[in-house]
Amino acid sequence: MSIRDLRTFQGRPLANQDEPIFDQGLAFDLETVMARRQLLKLLGVATTSASLLALAACLPTGNAASSGTASTSGASGSAVAADCTTIPEETAGPYPGDGSNGPDVLNQSGVVRKDIRSSFGSASGVAAGIPLLINLTIQDQAKSCAPLADAAVYAWHCDREGRYSLYSQGVTGENYLRGVQSTDANGLAAFQSIFPACYAGRWPHIHFEVYPSLDKAAAASGRLATSQIALPKAICDQVYATDGYSQSVQNLSQVSLARDNVFGDDGGAHQLGTITGSIDSGLLVALTVPVKA
Repeated sequence: MSIRDLRTFQGRPLANQDEPIFDQGLAFDLETVMARRQLLKLLGVATTSASLLALAACLPTGNAASSGTASTSGASGSAVAADCTTIPEETAGPYPGDGSNGPDVLNQSGVVRKDIRSSFGSASGVAAGIPLLINLTIQDQAKSCAPLADAAVYAWHCDREGRYSLYSQGVTGENYLRGVQSTDANGLAAFQSIFPACYAGRWPHIHFEVYPSLDKAAAASGRLATSQIALPKAICDQVYATDGYSQSVQNLSQVSLARDNVFGDDGGAHQLGTITGSIDSGLLVALTVPVKA
């Protein structure tokens, strides 16, 4: 192809001769903007910032494939809740382990930990199951849901077989899947655990209590909130199809989030966790928890 055969735009040869005008790339688009700006000056049109932005918006930008980049968006675990609604208060259930119904794990040395898969102290059991990271971001509802630092979160849930340590037959001598964490500057408390089972009569869930501080948690006093995380059905279906969760398949088929005796009032609108990751690479469930501090 000779120079005189080249395709042009406004007297300029196109950089990519085989591509349409809207796929010439960012450099070509910017040069076009500048050329139009000079033309506007010649015509006596004011080139304010607003008019330039409007002009640039009219230019074709091409597609993501040609730019080689992709954009993703998502909510941070420390992001402020949109409506700043206080987390619904729920029952701690019959197996809290906080001294309110028998055993008290909160006053035991070793309960403050991130990895709650194993028992601590004189117990040595380890809970098997699909790994799950639990991220709870605590916010101060009275301060427009700013992060609540240095609070304490006690989290607990059942194991892969639907049993609660300290209470259920076969695991009364264990204290796994229970632990306390202090929130960081972003209000985050994180726990490394396993995906809980679905046992008869309840939607799959994780219990938690929020205290003003570690000292208050140890004494089980001054509790700010008691609530639960509801686990989304799609990920429950995936996890329960793996080895060890077979009983959960049948149990899940007999319950629903809308009819659950805890989440049923609003379908878990403020308690449904957000799941990221995969069974192969690791799962994370996150929930933002505004409380009245």
